[in-house]
Amino acid sequence: MNSFIYNPWHGCHKYSEGCVNCYVYRRDESIGKDASIVTRTSSFNALKSRNRKGEYRLPSGTHVFCCMTSDFFIEEADEWGEEVWKMIRERSDLTFTIITKRITRFMDCVPDDWNDGYDNVCICCTMENQRQADLRLPLLLSLPIKHKEIICEPLLGPIDFKGRLDDSIEEITCGGESGNRARLCDYDWILDIRRQCIESNISFYFKQTGANFRKGNTVYKIERYNQMKQARKANINYVRQFKTKS
Repeated sequence: MNSFIYNPWHGCHKYSEGCVNCYVYRRDESIGKDASIVTRTSSFNALKSRNRKGEYRLPSGTHVFCCMTSDFFIEEADEWGEEVWKMIRERSDLTFTIITKRITRFMDCVPDDWNDGYDNVCICCTMENQRQADLRLPLLLSLPIKHKEIICEPLLGPIDFKGRLDDSIEEITCGGESGNRARLCDYDWILDIRRQCIESNISFYFKQTGANFRKGNTVYKIERYNQMKQARKANINYVRQFKTKS
């Protein structure tokens, strides 16, 4: 499946513990840009852009990751949200993943025809530590969304979901923090979330180790290019099992 990163706006505000070493801030700072200023981008209309033949430039079947340099539900983008939702409806031939820390704003930002969700939209809520899991998981579970996922990245500590996970959650992704100031990620935290996923029959994906990764009594300093490779080598991903009717 083809994938595409769609950033209709750029810029964000640090919101919780996982934002301390935000990669967007790091990148913008390196070119003298203020990442806290939210602006609409030149890619805003990419979903409906067509070529000279009148065909969509973005091919049918593409998986679109939205707002990777911002938050889809950030307040400054409210004035643009309705137009993006319109394009998402128009492009029902695409699937969309929207990652957010601002799940508390969800019902204030969805379109009037959202009802119980769009078939082609997955909402991923980030939960980087126990505090955020306690705050965000109950809300995520209560919301009318057809496809829900959780992202524990950067994972900053152990997380106990306290038996509240249910089959409305399709997958949990875990990963450590990258960058020169990366905080520690412990393999035991990863394995415990994996255990909870298997017990609840939820898919689990170990995305990356992060730059400072503890396994047992050893802390490893892992270069950026090697972090996803080492996670793959662990071979601990889990795919949820669907029971067949007899």
